[in-house]
Amino acid sequence: MSEKLTPRHEDYSRWYNELVVRADLAEQSGVRGCMVIKPYGYAIWEKMRDYLDASFKATGHQNAYFPIFIPKSYFTKEASHVDGFAKECAVVTHYRLKNAEDGSGIVVDPEARLEEELIVRPTSETIIWDTYRRWIQSYRDLPILVNQWANVVRWEMRTRLFLRTSEFLWQEGHTAHATREEALEEARRMLEVYADFAEKVMAVPVIKGFKTANERFAGADETFCIEAMMQDGKALQAGTSHFLGQNFAKAFDVKYADKDNNMSYVWATSWGVSTRLMGALIMTHSDDSGLVLPPALAPIQVVMVPIYKNAEQYTSLVAKMNETAAALRAVGISVKIDDDDSQKPGWKFHEYELKGVPVRMVIGPKDLEKNQWEVARRDTLTKEFLPDEGIVDAVKALLDDIQQNLYNKALNLRRERTYEVNTWEEFVDVIDNKCGFALAHWDGTSETEEKIKELTKATIRCIPMDMVEEEGVDILTGKPSRGRVVFAKAY
Repeated sequence: MSEKLTPRHEDYSRWYNELVVRADLAEQSGVRGCMVIKPYGYAIWEKMRDYLDASFKATGHQNAYFPIFIPKSYFTKEASHVDGFAKECAVVTHYRLKNAEDGSGIVVDPEARLEEELIVRPTSETIIWDTYRRWIQSYRDLPILVNQWANVVRWEMRTRLFLRTSEFLWQEGHTAHATREEALEEARRMLEVYADFAEKVMAVPVIKGFKTANERFAGADETFCIEAMMQDGKALQAGTSHFLGQNFAKAFDVKYADKDNNMSYVWATSWGVSTRLMGALIMTHSDDSGLVLPPALAPIQVVMVPIYKNAEQYTSLVAKMNETAAALRAVGISVKIDDDDSQKPGWKFHEYELKGVPVRMVIGPKDLEKNQWEVARRDTLTKEFLPDEGIVDAVKALLDDIQQNLYNKALNLRRERTYEVNTWEEFVDVIDNKCGFALAHWDGTSETEEKIKELTKATIRCIPMDMVEEEGVDILTGKPSRGRVVFAKAY
């Protein structure tokens, strides 16, 4: 049996890193800052992708694919966009290698320099809006509702598996509209899609809000976001949707002719989530025994383990497991029968706890005689005996209960660690000692926001969409404020 994980209360960061590796989710690669997503981790990402992809298509979007390389000149066309991403860009300057003349190895061929340097895609607004310029001439061409599943590169200095890597997987939606109102409606609609996915599928409660000007996506007029609280009280941005206004349309001269043949610039949105969601999933639900997965995203929802002493018992138990597994699969539940005799049951129990399988069903000769199953649930680490009769409905109900319980547990934690503060001393205490969300008044200026970040490392995670307007004063400056915003340290 493998060594226990570092307890969360001792070293949360180390616990996270150990869990990602030991649960077979991902590992570091030979390229600094880039990860290998292992089959079990990728299976979870595939379930995320499939749920989201179905939601995108249900709201009228289609998938497309655009180049990973972007001409450097494209980035210069939208000033705030290039400012926002310049420090993270990887740049391709040459297209060929050659053997060194002194025999020391392979070197870049200086004669093979690109006429124009290429940026390795950190995000695709520029290449996509250059493309849309060719696709859009008339109001009949609008709206364009396109999504892309892709990898992107942002050259991070400090990396952590899933949470921040130099290359990661994501989806990015890019839409074009005839009116401002239509584009804003689209940006809000996609935020709702993300929030719905986070809460109903990931079992992660989120706060919907607006980003401040300082935290807004580079090149956007407005950024909507969902923010989640991790078990250590830090925030994690779980999805963003951007209203881009006409910024990219003007930068790339994308106009359309309306019904009266008047020319107007197009209105735009972009929105995305990434494999960062894997980090959110791990840090919201998992414990010192390993991964805890909501059933909606578990690659294996139920694992069956037989306990036997001889071949005769083995045969009868496996027959019963196959029969029950078929019935469970018939109602859409994924089942693994682990009848491998090379490992003892205790080892298997530990392994499936570590990997977060929601339900474990164990059966031995006495259980077979009594027509019962020993059923353990991963979220509470409790077990009970359930009759074989009606077992399919019972397991289905149990999976639903686990899904809801994980959401409720995360929501209760957020409620317990969210504090209304009215003074600077209270604010610092929450950020430094209580480690949670501070609901505090802010005077609305970027200068105050930056000063608070400098003093405490806390940022404004969002201005809540359901913010109640109330008169107050900024916790730092004492200047008037019209409502509370969410401050926290964040990943």
